[in-house]
Amino acid sequence: MLASLSSLALSHFLMTGAILFVLGMIGFVTRRNLIIMFLCTEMMFQGVVISLVAFAMFHSNVTGQTFVIFVLTIAAAEAALALGLVVLLFRRRRTLDAGAWSAMSG
Repeated sequence: MLASLSSLALSHFLMTGAILFVLGMIGFVTRRNLIIMFLCTEMMFQGVVISLVAFAMFHSNVTGQTFVIFVLTIAAAEAALALGLVVLLFRRRRTLDAGAWSAMSG
C-alpha cells in the first residue's frame, strides 16, 4: 500500500511539472511580448524544478534537491539579465514586440 501511495504521489508531482513545462513552452512559442516570453521561460524552469524535487523525494536522495538550488540560482541570474535587456530594448524602440527585433540592423 505504501509503495503505491508513493508512486501515486510521484505521478501527481510529475504531471504537475509536465503541465507547467508544456504551458510555459506553448506560451513562449505563441506570444510575441518579451515579458510574457520571459515569464513563460520561468514557468518552464519551475516545471523542471518540481520534477527534480519529486524524483529526489521518491528516491530518498538529496542530489536532485541540490541540483534544484543550482537551477534556481541560474534562473535568478537569467531573470536579472532578461529584465535588464527588456528595459534596454523598450527604451530603444518603445515596444516589447519580439517581431520588432527580428530584423535587427547595425
